[in-house]
This record gives sequence, structure tokens and C-alpha cells, in this order.
Amino acid sequence: QLQLVESGGGLVQPGGSLRLSCAASGFTLDHYAIGWFRQAPGKEREGVSCIHSRDSSTYYKGSVQGRFTISRDNAKNTVYLQMNSLKPEDTAVYYCVAEGGGDIPGGWHYWGQGTQVTVSS
Repeated sequence: QLQLVESGGGLVQPGGSLRLSCAASGFTLDHYAIGWFRQAPGKEREGVSCIHSRDSSTYYKGSVQGRFTISRDNAKNTVYLQMNSLKPEDTAVYYCVAEGGGDIPGGWHYWGQGTQVTVSS
């Protein structure tokens, strides 16, 4: 059974860093595009970043460009989202997604359970 499990969320002060992990089971991550979405309270779910399978090209939402980095460790079958210079507006539940594309939630087939990121002083 294909499963995505996120970890690494938590409480961090503005300007701090967190690294989210997305571990896959039941399939090989590097065969699929993998992405990260987030949903803040009262807001719609939005695409944050993704990494493509064929050439490992990456995409970032404009507001996180230069602060977030997505990467993949094929040996560990895990995708990471390194988040630096965090801002209060980055506060959200972050979801790992697989098999799909674009920044529309309906464009992705598999979802993790989410991990909470809170940026606050």
C-alpha cells in the first residue's frame, strides 16, 4: 500500500529553520513527481514546491522562493523541504503529495497526513 508520512514540523521563531521529511512506503519516490502543499487556518490549500522525477527540476511558490529548498534522497526514499528564514505567514499544516503536477490540490493523487508548522515568537 502506497503511503506518505511527513515529519519535522513544530514551533519555531520567526527567522528560524525547519526541515520537513516525507518518507514513502509501497513505491519508489524517484519514479514520481513529489510536492508539498500547505493549508493555513481559514485559507485554501496551496502548492508550495515540487520536484519532478525525470530531471529533478524544481518549482517553488513565489513567496517561498529563495527560502525553501526541496530535495530527494533516493537511498532513503525520502523527500525533504528545508525551510529557512521562516515567517509567521508560513504557519500551516504541510502535506506531502505524490504522482501529479501543478499547484491545484486535485492534480495530485497521493497525500500524506500532514505536519503542523507554527512560526511564532
